Amino acid sequence: MLLIPASIHFPGLTNPAFSLGEPGILRGRKLALFCSVRCPGEPIVQAYDFARALRDAGVTVVGGFQSPIEKDCLDLLLRGSQPVIICPARSLHGMRLPAAWKTALKQGRLLLLSPFAEHFRRPTVELSEKRNEFVATLADQVLFAYAAPGGKTEALARKVIGWGKPVLTLDSRENASLVALGARVVRAEEVAGLMSGAQ
Repeated sequence: MLLIPASIHFPGLTNPAFSLGEPGILRGRKLALFCSVRCPGEPIVQAYDFARALRDAGVTVVGGFQSPIEKDCLDLLLRGSQPVIICPARSLHGMRLPAAWKTALKQGRLLLLSPFAEHFRRPTVELSEKRNEFVATLADQVLFAYAAPGGKTEALARKVIGWGKPVLTLDSRENASLVALGARVVRAEEVAGLMSGAQ
């Protein structure tokens, strides 16, 4: 059982009903990726560059990959060879998997995790919020490519910073509010040493 904030309860992840893929991926260091649904142009470009850098550096990325930019980043990541963890905001039971996911599963570099029981078949706002906290809990560091001021993603960043977990953001003036909350700016060229444990 993974340690999570006491205010949230998730079923044990060793149950096959809640996982699909290579469980060994969980043992490595992981970076969570989040981005608001609506995102300005500068962070979008930077997010794509950062996703490519993460892929090339072999960094394990975990996310819900639900917002448009997150989905695009997942597409970039799945073109590489590094591990990826996808956490849907619904049960895995009966879920249809895209071809790229099936390929990565066969390659042993993808893990699907869901903290939700079988009857949660459709994503909702509430499930998405719980899933996002779950993703942040799994990760060693959390990257917010962009969080709209006053939005749910910024509220999550504030919460994760409150946990004492390292929170990162991209070097854009659009992320000034995240920096003010305590997020550390990170650039694509720093990715190689990002998960070394030294930072």
